[in-house]
Amino acid sequence: MAEAEKNQEIIPNSKPATKNTTSSSIFNRSVTIHSASMANSYLQSTSRFYNSFESMKGKVKKLRSLFESPKPQKPNPDELQIQATHKLQSFKSMGPEYNRFPSFGFINNSKIRLPGTEDRIVVYLTSLRGVRRTYEDCYAVRMIFRGFRVWIDERDVSMDSAYKKELQSVLGEKNVSLPQVFIRGDHVGGAEVIKQMFETGELVRVLDRFPRQQPGFVCEGCGGARFVPCGNCSGSRKLFDEDEGVLKRCLECNENGLIRCPDCCS
Repeated sequence: MAEAEKNQEIIPNSKPATKNTTSSSIFNRSVTIHSASMANSYLQSTSRFYNSFESMKGKVKKLRSLFESPKPQKPNPDELQIQATHKLQSFKSMGPEYNRFPSFGFINNSKIRLPGTEDRIVVYLTSLRGVRRTYEDCYAVRMIFRGFRVWIDERDVSMDSAYKKELQSVLGEKNVSLPQVFIRGDHVGGAEVIKQMFETGELVRVLDRFPRQQPGFVCEGCGGARFVPCGNCSGSRKLFDEDEGVLKRCLECNENGLIRCPDCCS
């Protein structure tokens, strides 16, 4: 009887162990199935992304082929030598557009003249950086003339709109490009002409008769700006009329309340 009771006590304890083993095996199978499904979905999403990326690369290549110009071929050394020879030729052989005169250099056949400037170099330019190419051309021409230490009459159209109207009237055109250079009253041209004259040495002969300034010379009145505030209205552009008791426009300054420096621009 005692052995039977012991067996009865052992049998109930063995049943929960079977249930735990079954539930753990089911859990392991579900985890395995879930992990496999996640791996498959990850591989599918990766392959879709790779395929879409490759198709996008193909579209980009097609767009680049439409808009990009073909790569230029390397020039022949003989061609470079010929181009350099033509570039350094004298302005005398550039054609009928330009003629050299022994009086001071070379002028344009169009006979465009700026009255009252027979004793100076006049450069119409701008100091604003609104258009990068225009500003760089104006700066280059200014530096070329300053390198020769000759005084030039700089007429900045951004500082005084009257200069722009004056240039339009002289050239007879509404849309004018900057810079424009006049030497002894004769119209020479723009930045490309001045650069070409400088490279060929023609500009040295043109400027030979102009007086030279002292190295590092700076005007004490304007500091090289060529403009000073109006002394009549102090740059406000307004004057009080005591007789009429109203404010009036100052007629001695420009639209910016400035006048030309009397020390260096007289």
